[in-house]
Amino acid sequence: MSKENIKTLNRKKSGQSGWSRFINNNNTVGYTFLAPFIIGFFAFTLIPMGTSLFYSFTNFNMIDKMDFVGFQNYIDLFNDERFTNSLWVTVQYVFLSVPLKLAFALLIAFVLTRPSKLVSFYRSLYYLPSLIGGSVAVALVWKQIFARKGLINMNLIAMGLDTVNWFGNGDIAKWPIILMTVWQFGSSMLIFAAGLKEIPGTYYEAAKIDGANGWQMFFRITLPCLSPIILFNLVMQLISSFMVFTQAYVITSGGPNDATMYYALYVYKVGINERRMGYASAMSWVMLIIMGLATFLVFKTSKHWVFDESAES
Repeated sequence: MSKENIKTLNRKKSGQSGWSRFINNNNTVGYTFLAPFIIGFFAFTLIPMGTSLFYSFTNFNMIDKMDFVGFQNYIDLFNDERFTNSLWVTVQYVFLSVPLKLAFALLIAFVLTRPSKLVSFYRSLYYLPSLIGGSVAVALVWKQIFARKGLINMNLIAMGLDTVNWFGNGDIAKWPIILMTVWQFGSSMLIFAAGLKEIPGTYYEAAKIDGANGWQMFFRITLPCLSPIILFNLVMQLISSFMVFTQAYVITSGGPNDATMYYALYVYKVGINERRMGYASAMSWVMLIIMGLATFLVFKTSKHWVFDESAES
């Protein structure tokens, strides 16, 4: 390029406005598309988390003057019987609902991977409960199903059995909520179905030649090859189960006798109903630590049961 052409190009560049140079910047498009996420992350995640952490060291109640109390809220937590009870019933819920949900999702996914003309219809049908999620409408319907004169008890009467007071007995009040959670297995099912399709068919062909039966192929081939998918679903369901709220709030309101007073529901009652936002913020951070430890333990132990093909080679 001649010196005159270079001078002409430099004059054109210098004549561009600052806005034009910004538009022509190669990174502008990326920043533009990232802007909604970045703004949302700061506005709805990072700033609220920082505010909550600050409030957890105060006696903030949304009305009176806020005072700094240090770690007093965290100390009071372990002297609060309702707090320890909420933590215990939440752990029970997690250990009962997550394995049942994943097992049922894997079973349905295994069935729906069989050749069938209606397989797409059945997948959509089974995924429908997960689309509506833990909505209030679904919880109200579930509450009516397990009511004293609901569908479940009507069927028990028709079979000549005694009715069950599902929401009046603390020992069984958790089961309608657990069953509702298990019923919404659609998202895990689709992920399992995708993972099952990725398992090479040659593995099963070789196993058949060696004389393996269906159970042996399932436990020796399917589960090991599917273990990374199981790990992903396990972590996701653990996190969502620790945050259970809508079902208990609508169906039982934490009763009877706090038998379904799950952790998130207790945080809500303390923070909103009792207006002890500082105390509720401390509870939220304790739950974050517990969820982090649970996730860490799952990942730490995964090396003993997750099959990694790249590591084997």
